[in-house]
Amino acid sequence: MKAKDRDQSLSDSRELDGSYDPLTDSIEDDFELSTVCHRPEGLDKLQEQSKFTKKELQVLYRGFKNECPSGVVNEETFKLIYSQFFPQGDSSTYAHFLFEAFDTNKNGSVSFEDFVAGLNIILRGSINDRLNWAFNLYDLNKDGCITKEEMLDIMKSIYDMMGNYTYPCMQDDAPREHVENFFQKMDRNKDGVVTIDEFIESCQKDENIMQSMQLFENVI
Repeated sequence: MKAKDRDQSLSDSRELDGSYDPLTDSIEDDFELSTVCHRPEGLDKLQEQSKFTKKELQVLYRGFKNECPSGVVNEETFKLIYSQFFPQGDSSTYAHFLFEAFDTNKNGSVSFEDFVAGLNIILRGSINDRLNWAFNLYDLNKDGCITKEEMLDIMKSIYDMMGNYTYPCMQDDAPREHVENFFQKMDRNKDGVVTIDEFIESCQKDENIMQSMQLFENVI
């Protein structure tokens, strides 16, 4: 058998028995295989479904697999990972809201596919896509509209996460003032809630709101 054919046969067998991971181009040992409970879809399919390159997906997967060897992440692990990026504050509440947004199947875990789908919208999506994603983040009970209480919960969690180091002179009522200002501009018909249409229209028409909305991008 030629060396090329031998290598191909070996590669095929590794892929069949699961010891070869095409997303990382690496061979996993028996111990690592025993910890894996979810394998992501093929690289080509993920590339088709997103705007990431093959190389970008491989880098994302290596990082994801390093933090989550089982192939999925639960909420507690997600919070722990997220807290490492914001040691100056308490990120647990915001991480909970973010986890809910990534967990589109509502099964209590985020797979690599879920992770890629969310990042694809946040980093590569159109303005409309990103605003829809942001609306879903703020709509905590998923009833199709945002209340002041929901927006306040998100704002408080962001301020808590950024910590006093970022906002040393922040007043306790700053998040509420922020929300009141948002609602005054967004709630066009003054019915006490913001719909998806009001949210998108307000963000697109008001440069100050759009700039404020960048805050959520900086904390993802």
